[in-house]
Amino acid sequence: MPPKKKVELFTDGACSGNPGPGGWAAILRYGTAEKELSGGEESTTNNRMELMGAIMGLSALREPCEVTLTSDSRYLIDSVTKGWVYSWQKRGWKKSDKSPALNVDLWERLLPLLKKHEVTFVWVHGHTGHPENERCDALAVSEYQKLKLGGNL
Repeated sequence: MPPKKKVELFTDGACSGNPGPGGWAAILRYGTAEKELSGGEESTTNNRMELMGAIMGLSALREPCEVTLTSDSRYLIDSVTKGWVYSWQKRGWKKSDKSPALNVDLWERLLPLLKKHEVTFVWVHGHTGHPENERCDALAVSEYQKLKLGGNL
């Protein structure tokens, strides 16, 4: 079996109000090829948009890959790397304090993608000049701004 392709994935989410109109973005890089993805929702939260960036980026890969996913979202990265999301799932989507876990619909979309791909998470500080993080932020903000203008929010 040939080795898996090594892909870089940069993601971000943004929201105007929380909840409010939001946008997500992902940049996929394989060698010198690069693809930008983005989208938005009229009423959402920042954390939902952070998850959507990861979901949409990983979903765009046509075969299992080794993915380095770079994000400024502690919610996304810590929930996976510290095992919180797996504990919530085992407890029927309840947190340790018995309160309901949030964004279950999106976690249920993300977890199979994390099984399909070999994902390594890298956290970066947001808004500190990281080129791909800044680009993702600009794309995500552009998405929610389109919604605000189009919907006269």
